[in-house]
Amino acid sequence: MKTIPVAAQMYTLRNSMEKDYLEAFRQVAKIGYAGVEFGGPGPLSHKDFKKFLTDINLQPAGMHASIDVLEKGLERAADQCQELGALNLGCAWMPEERRKTAADWNAVTKSLNSIGEKLDQRGITFFYHNHDFEFQKFDGQYALDLIFAKTDPRFVKAEIDTYWVQRGGEDPAAYMKKLPGRVHLLHCKDMAAGPEKKFAPVGTGVLNWKEIFNAAGPAGVQWYIVEQDNCYDVDPVESLRISFENMKKMGLA
Repeated sequence: MKTIPVAAQMYTLRNSMEKDYLEAFRQVAKIGYAGVEFGGPGPLSHKDFKKFLTDINLQPAGMHASIDVLEKGLERAADQCQELGALNLGCAWMPEERRKTAADWNAVTKSLNSIGEKLDQRGITFFYHNHDFEFQKFDGQYALDLIFAKTDPRFVKAEIDTYWVQRGGEDPAAYMKKLPGRVHLLHCKDMAAGPEKKFAPVGTGVLNWKEIFNAAGPAGVQWYIVEQDNCYDVDPVESLRISFENMKKMGLA
């Protein structure tokens, strides 16, 4: 069975990146991650940043961009991906003003499909990253279901975020099974027990990781990507370390 590599989403270390951008990536490499998902090359040129990642044995698992950038500056974003060797590019967030009605989401799906088709022509895989607001229903259907029903599977893949699916009221493993072969990337983050539903390192919360990881292969997952939006009382680097070590114990890293 093919081993799925494990990357870190650098948003977890955003505060460290503000202090020393490159050192944050070195910390991820020291933990043992195979790759990173990130927003850009920081202080370096694309060529130098690509070499930097190679030198510390990190692969570019993917990049995120805003819908505004994807709609108005797609060619430049695609150029950046290719220059950095990151051949997965995704929509990170949908602004509130674009997701209030079914008509809003229908317009979004048309835009996503167009973006995905153009990126496919450049050899780049496009994906949509969910939060919990896509689990609002319109005419009895989740917005996230609408996205994947009304876009071409060739052009729009899924980056399923396990925490946000759980927070949205669905089971992550069960939801992945609805999208066979289409879940290109899997955001791995746990939910702490308790009414606050805090973010937690993988393996320390209430999510059923055995079922989630069993569903990953049939769903088409190419990368596991660990993220923790807020780390509370745990240092963010340590949070990434805990997740990685727990995934190693599960035989995944």
